[in-house]
Amino acid sequence: MRHLPKAIDDLRAMFGDLCISPVYESEAVGFKGDNFINLVVGIHTWLSPVTLNERLKGIEEKHGRQRSGDKFDARTIDIDLLTYGAEVVDKGEMQLPRDEILRYAFVLLPLSEVAGEEFHPRVGKTYRQLWQAFDQSAQPLWQVDMPLQSTL
Repeated sequence: MRHLPKAIDDLRAMFGDLCISPVYESEAVGFKGDNFINLVVGIHTWLSPVTLNERLKGIEEKHGRQRSGDKFDARTIDIDLLTYGAEVVDKGEMQLPRDEILRYAFVLLPLSEVAGEEFHPRVGKTYRQLWQAFDQSAQPLWQVDMPLQSTL
């Protein structure tokens, strides 16, 4: 969790003003492990999705992210590009919008708070509508108070 405020600082330095959802905690989904801490950050950029994703992975590496090991291992930080406006991208490992949006409360709720009126280009509903229709009891999550300013 100590990496999160510093990564937010890096995003601010790179993109300027950010739209940041509240921070949520939830139990691990799909495996036994530590609780998840999640939020969504909205940015405006002229970078292509591929270049943007490369920059986000660079921030992860800067904060100690290791890519070896099991997909479900704990990690210092995990920054995923969820959407790129209304674009649909299916190129190798890059899929936009990410399928996790429709599967996980810890992705959909904060996304609905940052981009609630934007439409999911494959489903044709807003992220707010998708959250309202989501089975919220299946994956409980709760808001946590976490400062997102680093104390450099």
